[in-house]
Amino acid sequence: MEAHHGNPPVLVFDGHNDTLLKLEMRERAGRGKSFFERSSEDHIDMLRAREGGFAGGLFAMFVPSVQDMQLMRSLGSADPRHYQRLGQEEALSWTLSMTSRALKLETESQGTCRITRSTGEIEAAMAAGQMAMVLHIEGAECIGPDLAALDVLHAAGLRSLGPVWSRRNIFGDGVPMAFPSSPDTGEGLTDLGRQLVRRCNALGIMVDLSHITEKGFWDVAAISDRPLIASHSNAHALCPSARNLTDRQLAAIAESKGLAGVNFHCAFLREDGRPDSNTPLETIVRHAAYLIEKLGEDHVGLGSDFDGCLVPRDIGDVSGLPRLIAAFRKHGFGENLIEKLAWRNWVSVIARSGI
Repeated sequence: MEAHHGNPPVLVFDGHNDTLLKLEMRERAGRGKSFFERSSEDHIDMLRAREGGFAGGLFAMFVPSVQDMQLMRSLGSADPRHYQRLGQEEALSWTLSMTSRALKLETESQGTCRITRSTGEIEAAMAAGQMAMVLHIEGAECIGPDLAALDVLHAAGLRSLGPVWSRRNIFGDGVPMAFPSSPDTGEGLTDLGRQLVRRCNALGIMVDLSHITEKGFWDVAAISDRPLIASHSNAHALCPSARNLTDRQLAAIAESKGLAGVNFHCAFLREDGRPDSNTPLETIVRHAAYLIEKLGEDHVGLGSDFDGCLVPRDIGDVSGLPRLIAAFRKHGFGENLIEKLAWRNWVSVIARSGI
């Protein structure tokens, strides 16, 4: 992938975006747009991705409780309507629509997008200049107690799953968007949740811990035989949001040779927890440096949350990734470390996860 001007940007394989949901919601609202045309809306399209060096990542299939885009944007993050429980039938319908959308993107891309199902496929796609899409479920409401839908979705390309979003489901409890707050906000995994984790281990589906309660985190750590991954969570010591990771959780991720992906959402970055886009890039650098200190330089990546969060103004959208890379350089990060943060560590942890 090459930028339009100057040297090619550093490639980025990113741990989390909600682009499939944004495309789906716009289509349902009669405001559909092509992923392959430049847009001034949302954070990711193919043209801006190329400019930013975005080489792929985990593409989430998240089903919101509030499914009207205008209403969703008008509600504050603490509004209880965001956290209402979903039925499986509704969640599965949305998830299948987003899976179909991803498959159509691959078909329509004329070879520029590829759904990747293994580490080898990710590496091959990146080497060929293709966008490597790894399908991820954020909140497993679409999967019933028999786990049958999990097998079907795995066959379609699913390789990563968060058992819960920030709401309760049959598999466990999620953390609210609370500040200031410990992540110890509720119950952990249910018996079904434990079955789900074991089945994910058996199939080769990563288990993502970014939205789970602290009790749930330790439940997964106790039964999973794979690296612990929090795809888009920051350091609780720097921003005491319930969504961020305590030092003890970071130590467990390090011990498992897992990974934490730095989230770009301003409210998960700032010491004051405010959703303010006037947040300097140095705030992201500070979280990255702290995570490197706690985890080691091989276990930290990026988990932007593009199309699902409020990013710092100086990033703006996916085309702004080179400005973050420049901020890493300014802080003294060397090129080898920057490549690890930008993509190598994600590819490595996916390989260690048996995928």
